[in-house]
Amino acid sequence: MKFNLADKVFTTVSEIIDKENKEAYIIGGWVRDLILNRHSKDVDIVVVGSGIELANKLAKKLDTAITVTVFKNFGTAMFKYQNIEYEFVGARRESYNRNSRNPIVEDGTLEDDLHRRDLTINALAISLQKNNFGELIDKFDAIKDIENKIIKTPTNPDITFSDDPLRMLRAIRFATQLNFNIEEKTLQAIKDNVQRISIITKERINDELNKIIISKKPSIGFLKLAETNLLEIIFPELYNLKGVEIVNNVGHKDNFFHTVQVLDNIAEKTDKLWLRWAALLHDIAKPITKKFINNAWTFHGHEMVGAKIISNIFNKMKMPTNENLKYIQKLVGLHLRPIILSSEEVTDAAVRRLIVEAGEDLDDLMTLCEADITSKNDEKVQRYMTNFKLVRQKIKELEEKDALRNWKSPISGEQIMAALNLQPSKTIGIIKEMIKDAILDGKIENNYTAAENYMYKLIQENNFII
Repeated sequence: MKFNLADKVFTTVSEIIDKENKEAYIIGGWVRDLILNRHSKDVDIVVVGSGIELANKLAKKLDTAITVTVFKNFGTAMFKYQNIEYEFVGARRESYNRNSRNPIVEDGTLEDDLHRRDLTINALAISLQKNNFGELIDKFDAIKDIENKIIKTPTNPDITFSDDPLRMLRAIRFATQLNFNIEEKTLQAIKDNVQRISIITKERINDELNKIIISKKPSIGFLKLAETNLLEIIFPELYNLKGVEIVNNVGHKDNFFHTVQVLDNIAEKTDKLWLRWAALLHDIAKPITKKFINNAWTFHGHEMVGAKIISNIFNKMKMPTNENLKYIQKLVGLHLRPIILSSEEVTDAAVRRLIVEAGEDLDDLMTLCEADITSKNDEKVQRYMTNFKLVRQKIKELEEKDALRNWKSPISGEQIMAALNLQPSKTIGIIKEMIKDAILDGKIENNYTAAENYMYKLIQENNFII
């Protein structure tokens, strides 16, 4: 197989190595994606020699304004040209110490470099030599694996995964992204080496998890993580959702399978990573709150408990504890509210409270709640979805009428203290909350004058100690 490579970078590399009698190849993901007709903005070029030297020479020939970033410790260099990132590295041979995934690196040949790759589909190369420019090099029948939609390692999978356990997650991630199957021998090797994942940093694990979550059908990855027992090690809280407990012939649904279905549902509607995380975590506290009462299973308060424990989970996983965490906590804490509204009469007051509490994240909350309906009863699903439309319509009407999105009380605590000549006290908070309730219940309008008048009315009608 031969490709017509018109890219100026590739032809210029060919000119440089021809003069110096060297070898260079495009390798890995860009080649795989070219064959799969997928877009790729990252190109890896391997040279039998110095990757840093080739990068510097190439940059000067292409554009003197190019900035080459050099990583001497890794023997690599990279630069960006016409919105594509090119990385250059010398061909190498690797060996491993059992207690680290960081390899002992030596200079090597193209064949050495291909043998160190994680998967056959990532061990493809395209020659940049003039005598066979554009020719595909496929040492491990990766084309056949692509045709058969198979993920497997180029060499013994036990050694591959033991040397660098991150490759187990990468195998599952690529199977998810490409909707490929993992070869049985390779899958068994993941199961056999699962404990080796403990030497991988949380940050590298999170990077692979995020790529699985943002895939078209993320359930593929999470089902494989569970099947291989990797999930139990890297994300035990999610793994603990698995299973069905039966008492007196009464069982509950498997909350793990429900969760990954919700994740798939929401993936059809949005590519927002943190909204997908909210879907993954929306029922995370169900194992903690599960009780069998009056011959029925309950998970009372799981949404509020879930919102609280997510910060501990993120800290343990070394996930970013910033605004994204607060966003997820809000959605998890509120995720039952629209569902409750959709199953009963939709009152203006209830919808106003939902608008105020969800704020700018209301649309995402509604998307999450709609994804959360996974019943196999089509009539039940249709009923919920119809009611959700009513909730959305009521939200639209009330927002247009009352301007409640990102609502703030029209009268502040300081204004209440000034009007009543009071010092800070619990009474101020009580009055402010009563004004808020009156606005949200539709008793008074959402403006300062109405709030001030209602404040004086409260003072007259209640025996506040002021």
